[in-house]
Amino acid sequence: MSEHERTIMAFDDQGREVMIDIQVSVKELGELTRAGPVSGPPSLRTREGHPVNYLGGGEFSVTLPGEEEAIFRSDNPELV
Repeated sequence: MSEHERTIMAFDDQGREVMIDIQVSVKELGELTRAGPVSGPPSLRTREGHPVNYLGGGEFSVTLPGEEEAIFRSDNPELV
């Protein structure tokens, strides 16, 4: 199994920035099944390891330690 990773930057209304790592695990099922690679749902975490939820439309919900949930936005065209 391999992992494909990419990182995007997102910003909240206060101008704070988070780096969001997107990882997708890919399993190669091999020639016998003729199914080819199969990937699971993406795993989203900040660079510091905090969980991230993708809300759609370039918006992410992030809860940083000691803070309430905040909405971060990215205009990256290669989102989840």
